[in-house]
Amino acid sequence: MYFDIGDETLWNPSNGAGRLFMRQVELFEAELELPSGIGQGKYWGDPDTLEIDPAVYAEFTRGLVDWHCRTGHSVILALSEGFVATAVALARRAGIEAEIPEPRSGDVRGGVQRDVQVPGAPPTTSAAVVTALDRRAWELDRWMPR
Repeated sequence: MYFDIGDETLWNPSNGAGRLFMRQVELFEAELELPSGIGQGKYWGDPDTLEIDPAVYAEFTRGLVDWHCRTGHSVILALSEGFVATAVALARRAGIEAEIPEPRSGDVRGGVQRDVQVPGAPPTTSAAVVTALDRRAWELDRWMPR
């Protein structure tokens, strides 16, 4: 698969990894109620070529990162970290600043109160969540072929 902006390929994963990523894109578009900006590529009808609209993808990625860094649910955090880090790495390749929020001193994650962690997990500082996401995105970038 090819994830392109114009004539530049940002990522060329195997079909399996690309399909899994796109299925997760669909899930998070629905969860965040934001379009991703990833759509049909220059070879119309070829499901393996995808074009990224940088402006739309920037908004999607920023919303995704904000949502991830503010979740107060340990399982949701664990389930989403790999996808969010991959989306951030792809955004960085596109020249999009993912705007990973600065950790705030003494702040505890938990801005999203829709999903409550039961039993309550020990609080994780936003610094730990932000640092883990940033580290994972840089790490994944090394493993994402162009």
